Amino acid sequence: MKNLIGKNWTNASDGSLIEVKNPATNILIDTIPNSTLEDVDNVVNEAHNALKKWKDMPMYERGYILEKFASLVEENKESLARLLSDETGKPIKEARGEIANTKTFVHGYVERAKHMYGINIPLGIEPGQEKTIQYTVQEPLGVVACIIPFNFPCDLFGQKVPSALIMGNTVIVKPSTYNPLTLTKYCELLLQAGVPEGVINVIHGEGKTVGQALAAHPKVHCVSLTGSTQAGMETMATCSKNLTHVMLELGGNDAFILCEDGDIDLAVEETVWGRLYNTGQVCCASKRFIVHNSIKDLYINKLVEKIKTLRVGMPSEETTDIGCLINENAAIRVEQQVNKTIESGASLVIGGHRNQAFYEPTILSNITKDMDVAKDMEIFGPVISIIGYDTIDEAISIANQSSFGLCGNVITNDMKKAFKVVSELEVGGAVINGASFHRSAEMPFGGWKHSGIGNEGISTTLKEMSRTKTIVLKNILK
Repeated sequence: MKNLIGKNWTNASDGSLIEVKNPATNILIDTIPNSTLEDVDNVVNEAHNALKKWKDMPMYERGYILEKFASLVEENKESLARLLSDETGKPIKEARGEIANTKTFVHGYVERAKHMYGINIPLGIEPGQEKTIQYTVQEPLGVVACIIPFNFPCDLFGQKVPSALIMGNTVIVKPSTYNPLTLTKYCELLLQAGVPEGVINVIHGEGKTVGQALAAHPKVHCVSLTGSTQAGMETMATCSKNLTHVMLELGGNDAFILCEDGDIDLAVEETVWGRLYNTGQVCCASKRFIVHNSIKDLYINKLVEKIKTLRVGMPSEETTDIGCLINENAAIRVEQQVNKTIESGASLVIGGHRNQAFYEPTILSNITKDMDVAKDMEIFGPVISIIGYDTIDEAISIANQSSFGLCGNVITNDMKKAFKVVSELEVGGAVINGASFHRSAEMPFGGWKHSGIGNEGISTTLKEMSRTKTIVLKNILK
């Protein structure tokens, strides 16, 4: 596949390529351009030149185009899901679910935009303003660069791109180099739906080159990035040179607190859902399982029984519950983190084996609060790290000792205790009686501390993707 720059599908200016392989089989699927700084400049200029025509188009027309795009995704959902599964290693049933979410995002953002009403400031609320009318409108930011990670590419496309487009911005999509093919197909479908040339663009290449060049470009007005904390910090530093607006959804090491009165069977189900989905490659997955010592052994035993029923297999097979990681290097990193944690004194309960890009579900117990994994070591894979505690204040303290603050959760039947926990967790989202892996399309999703800046979701993103202008009719009234 190629870059989409304006109306043209192009290779990199120097002809260099990046291979895209199926991580489960290591078979080559396609190639993409390894774009240069010249390519970045070209794509930004195309997006900038297309801005006026798009923002002047009535919102209802932009909405019709986006709704047509959602319909095209639905018509092609099986082929898109197969491609997403092949290039990501995501089980096919999970890939289908992700593709199906696109219509929810599009419909939600289009409808929400119709109700982005301005503020009318009452007359005469201060001396001298008795005859002056003041009201606000939302206007486009301009060129929006959407830097999208590998783990949920279509979901995050659905959060970033329709919201930017419906508000009158032009968009440059920068997919991950590991699995960029489905998002490129999405951009093709946007063109097919009627998005004018230059309004939607896609540029491939290494993040250090392409992502940072987009962030540095003076004609880029917003960078919406989901990725690692390190990438977010580098991008924010680059954007600061032009005061470019940033939206950052970054890493997490979410705490899952299981109280002594909690429903253990529910906790086991939520652990499997909240930790092993997408083979554990989820920013807001529960990663640190802080379990009351009185029930820890029972919880572990039930969890082992449940994990033994899960099938690790080829992502394309219908019966597969857990696929592979995004590539072998990612699996090697998980392997190294698990080994380091065991060397620090943790016990391996089940799992712990790697086969190329596959890493089997793993439980680590006897983890102490001073170990790296109990603080800031984010294991991006199917690893359940269990830390014992005796008092709820101790559990909250362990949860908050991380520099991350994306999400967290508590399992308990005591609602007073539940609200104590969620009120004291230093996170952007807190779940009662469910895993921290909860992200509805509507909710404002974002992290505290090193987990990000800004909130993304149908209830909040449109304000982030626009800027407020106040119109003043001075002394208009007699």
